[in-house]
Amino acid sequence: MKETSSLPDYPRGLTFEQVWAGLMENREQMKETDRLVKETSLQQKETDRRMKELQEEMGSLHNRFGEMVEHLVAPNIVEKFNGLGFDFHRYAPNVRIIKPGTKDKLAEIDILLENGDTVIAVEVKAKATQKDVKKHVERMKILRQDADLRKDKRRHHGAIAVAIMDDSLRSYILKQGFYLIEQTGDTVQINAPEGFKPREW
Repeated sequence: MKETSSLPDYPRGLTFEQVWAGLMENREQMKETDRLVKETSLQQKETDRRMKELQEEMGSLHNRFGEMVEHLVAPNIVEKFNGLGFDFHRYAPNVRIIKPGTKDKLAEIDILLENGDTVIAVEVKAKATQKDVKKHVERMKILRQDADLRKDKRRHHGAIAVAIMDDSLRSYILKQGFYLIEQTGDTVQINAPEGFKPREW
């Protein structure tokens, strides 16, 4: 009967020592691979951390820029609208619309102009997108609903003040029936071209 062995069938010409050395080398390679994977993971975590810090810095910068734009708009806004024939006597920044009976904020208006007949809600943006314009449409609906609850029958219009935009966004804002407030030098102007009809809520 042929005798069998439980030992591995090593390739011919290789000694046990050579095979063992190969296994040890392979183990070292696996350790190195594992070390590289861990190092890459740590580098990725560091990259993620730096990206988060950068996003926070950009957000802070954007907020400061937005505040700067709002401060530029605020001192001139009443005068500019009154130059269009309005007679606004009340100016209020950062007006919150609260859900009745709760403390839940439904919307926040950057600048609210009021007189006995008309209310204009101004949204201030350093740089706006169509999504921002659509959000202001929803904000105006909330403002109208809140006014109805208070039996406020005044006309409600919207305006958007933007520091940076392109022609397509400018056209889109006006088509939505919003007054457009643009920066010109160290002041602002209201863009209401001939034939423009402000949307009423």
